[in-house]
Amino acid sequence: MSVADIKYHKLIDDILNEGYYDQNRTGMATYKLPHQIMQFDLQKEFPIITTKFVAFKTAVKELLWIFKDQSNDVLALQAQNVHIWDEWMMEDGTIGTSYGFVVEKFKQIDELINTLKNNPQDRRMMINLWQIPYLNTGALHPCCFLTMWDVTDGRLNCMLVQRSGDAGLGIPFNTCQYAVLVHLIAQAVGLKPGLFTHVINNAHIYENHVEGLKLQLTRINDAYDAPKLWINPEINNFYEFTPEDIKLIDYKYHEKIQMEVAI
Repeated sequence: MSVADIKYHKLIDDILNEGYYDQNRTGMATYKLPHQIMQFDLQKEFPIITTKFVAFKTAVKELLWIFKDQSNDVLALQAQNVHIWDEWMMEDGTIGTSYGFVVEKFKQIDELINTLKNNPQDRRMMINLWQIPYLNTGALHPCCFLTMWDVTDGRLNCMLVQRSGDAGLGIPFNTCQYAVLVHLIAQAVGLKPGLFTHVINNAHIYENHVEGLKLQLTRINDAYDAPKLWINPEINNFYEFTPEDIKLIDYKYHEKIQMEVAI
């Protein structure tokens, strides 16, 4: 089985057994644990769970929309048959000053790539989507809001900080999504991918996801090995990557478990 399956199943089991039960802004109560951490060595394995289907292509398309296209245009995602932002789309067809908007506003990818190439031991390398003047004019405060970057011995390491993590739906999606980002940035600057550390401040399970996740936990002994990530080796410019340049090889998984998104 994959390392991601082992660590994710432990997270789910811990939240179900030790989580604090309370209400939140969505109206659907959760069980939550603070300060949860999963770490993966991307040289050894790509972190995607196999005990249920994770929409990898959708994750890649959203990732490129935020960091390559630096877009807030929901219609552009819909044109790619991605509808994860439909519920938050504003009257102008965008998500306002969220996510890609602040990446472009402060040229954050350009700054990161330039620093990695020219001053890789800089200790201030980060992409921060939590830009206070733009929070309330966006459709949603960013959940995965901060990445911090490090170069050690030719390997690119990344720590993702997520303020709020829906363990049933969001966390598996975000883990593999940001692992892809590390691979893409590493290839663009001539480094090997290294450690990817996913820190979740509030890791929670919605009450209406409990039964689905209990079912998923029964699949752990039948989990599959991790797939291989393939990235087009001909591309060294981050802004030239397309979804077709990023693929999983031999991704085997158990069937999808239906869970509703809490708005």
